[in-house]
Amino acid sequence: MNYARNFNARNFKARNFNARYISMRLFQSAAFLFASCLLISPLVAEELPLQKHDTVARSILAKMTTDEKIGQMIQADTAGLVDPKDVADYHLGSILSGGGSDPAAGNSLQNWTQLYESLQQRAVSTRLGIPILFGIDAVHGHNNVLEAVVFPHNIGLGCSGNADLVQEIGRMTALEMRASGIHWTFAPCVTVPRDERWGRTYEGFSEDPDLVARLGVASLKGLQGDNVSDPTSVLGCAKHFAGDGGTIPGTGKNGWGWDQGDTKVDEETFRRVHLSTYPPVIAAGALTIMPSYSSWNGLKCSGNKYLLTDVLKKEFGFEGFLISDWEAIKQVDPDFKTAIGISINAGMDMAMEPTAYREFYDNLKALVQEGTVPMSRIDDAVLRILKVKAAMGLFADDYDYRANPELQQNFGSEEHRTVARQAVRESLVLLKNDGTFPVDKTAKRIHVAGAAADDLGIQCGGWTIDWQGKSGDVTSGGTTVLDAIKSSVGPDTEVTFSADGAGAEGADVAIIVIGEQPYAEFEGDNKELELSAENQAVVQTVHDSGTPTVTVLFSGRPMIINESLENSDAFIAAWLPGTEGLGVTDILFGDHKPTGKLSFTWPRSIDQLPINHNDGKTNPLFPFGFGLTE
Repeated sequence: MNYARNFNARNFKARNFNARYISMRLFQSAAFLFASCLLISPLVAEELPLQKHDTVARSILAKMTTDEKIGQMIQADTAGLVDPKDVADYHLGSILSGGGSDPAAGNSLQNWTQLYESLQQRAVSTRLGIPILFGIDAVHGHNNVLEAVVFPHNIGLGCSGNADLVQEIGRMTALEMRASGIHWTFAPCVTVPRDERWGRTYEGFSEDPDLVARLGVASLKGLQGDNVSDPTSVLGCAKHFAGDGGTIPGTGKNGWGWDQGDTKVDEETFRRVHLSTYPPVIAAGALTIMPSYSSWNGLKCSGNKYLLTDVLKKEFGFEGFLISDWEAIKQVDPDFKTAIGISINAGMDMAMEPTAYREFYDNLKALVQEGTVPMSRIDDAVLRILKVKAAMGLFADDYDYRANPELQQNFGSEEHRTVARQAVRESLVLLKNDGTFPVDKTAKRIHVAGAAADDLGIQCGGWTIDWQGKSGDVTSGGTTVLDAIKSSVGPDTEVTFSADGAGAEGADVAIIVIGEQPYAEFEGDNKELELSAENQAVVQTVHDSGTPTVTVLFSGRPMIINESLENSDAFIAAWLPGTEGLGVTDILFGDHKPTGKLSFTWPRSIDQLPINHNDGKTNPLFPFGFGLTE
C-alpha cells in the first residue's frame, strides 16, 4: 500500500540443508497441487466457506438501493473523511486508517478504540444497520499503536522457517487488534520478492514460492483462527495479487526503481513464481485479496480482468472480495471515471479511495446509470462483501461492535512479548564465526558500538507507528539491543557504548550494531544496497582497535557487506526484529543456538542482482538456506 501523503526440521548443519530442502519442496509441491485441485474441483463446491452465508447476504442485498450498494463498495480513510457523517450518508462499506492516519488524539490503545467505535456506531445506526469493515496495516503486530508488540518483519520469519511460530504471531496480532476493536488487517503478504533492491523485500517471507505459501497459510490461520466470526479473530487479506515481487528496474513509480513497476515474464513463469502462493491461502480460508499496483507485461493488475476474474475468481475458486490498494484504481487510466469502469468490470469489488471516495461514488453511480458497469457486476461485488461480513458474524443477533475490555488488559503483555522474543532469536542468521561468538556475558568489559544498538526505530523498521517508520523512540514498551545487553550480562561486567565505535580499546569483546534507516514501499527502492558510510566507519573503527568483534546487522534485505564482513570476527543478520531486543541477546550470549537459515540468496556484488536459488547463477556471498549453528 502506498500513502502518497506523509501519511523445525531446523537445527541442522548448513551443509545438510540442500538435501533436506529439496525433500521439503517436493512434499510442499505435492501438497500445493492437491490443494489446487480441491479448489477447482466442483465436487467440493458445496463446502466453500462463504456459501452458507449466501441466504443472509442475499436477503440484505434485496433490500438495498443502488446508492447503498455503491456505498458498500467504497473504503475511505479516517484522515480523509470530509465529515464523519459520510460513513452513514454515503453508506460506506469500509473504513481504513492508513500509515500515518492516526486518531487525532494520539496513538494510544484507548484513542484507537474510541475512533473505531465512533465510526462503527454511525454505520450500525443506518437504515439497514450494515457494519463497516475497519482495516489497518497490522503487518508485524498491531504496529500502528503505541505499546503494541512489534514482531519481526516477514523476511526474518522466513529465515525461521517455523510455520507454527508464524501462526502464533498471527494469533497474537489478532488479539492485540481486537483489543482496539479493529477487525481487518491487510496481511499476510504472500509476495515473492526476486530482487532485493525492491523496497518492499522485507514484507516477503522468501524468494521461494513454496516457503512463502507455507508461511502465508500459517499467518492467515493465526489471524483468522478456526472461525473468522470468533471475537478474538480478525479478517486477513492476502496481497498483492500478483507479481509485485517480480518487477524489473526502471518501471517503478519513481521512474528508475521497482515499486509499482512491471513484471515482464511469460505466463508459465508468472504462474509458477507469482501466482502459486494464492491457491494455498485461498484453500486456507482467505476471504479478501488485494490486487497489486504493479503490472504484468504492461497491464495494471488492478484492471486486468483475466487475472482478477478468470484466474482468481473462476480458476482458483476465490469467493471472497477484492479490495484495491491505496488509490490504485486511478493508475488504471488517466481519466478517473474511465479507470473506475475498467477496474470494477475487471472484478474489483471494493475501492480503497482514502480521500476521493465521494468522487468515486458519483462516478460509479453514473457508470451504472449509463450501463457501462452492469448492475449484475454491482450485485456480485456487494454480495461478496456481504457474505464476508456475514462470515465474520457482523449480522448475528448478538453482534457487539465494541472492543473487548478483557483483551485490552493483555495488550502488549509479557505473554505476547515472549512469543516475539522467540521469533527474534529464531529469525537470526549467523553468517560468520571465527570463534568470537557466542559472547561471554561474564566478560570484564563489553563495548557496544553503533547508533542502531540504542535505536528502537531502526530495530523495528518501516510500518512501525509511521508508514515509513522512523529512527529513535518510535514506540514504547520495547527493548533496544543495548538495554538487552545491559540486562543480560553478569553483575561484574562493564558495558560501555559509543555510537561511532570509539572507545573499544581494551574491551574483551565489541558488539557492533549497524542498520538501514527505516523505510517502506517506494521510498525503500535502492540501487546499490551498500551499507551507509557511517555504518562502515563504525565497523572499521572497532576493527582498527584490535578488539574481537561480533557485528549485528538490522536490514530489510541482504546488503553488500563484503568489507564489513571481513572486518568482523562474527556476523549476524538480524533483519528487522521489532521491539524485543532480548531475542537478539538470547543468541549473542549463547542462551540459544542460532537456527535461522537464509530465505533469500545473499549477493556478493550488486551486479549479481537479481539472484535467486535455482536460477543458474553461481557464486553468491551466501546461498539460499545458509546459516551456521555455532
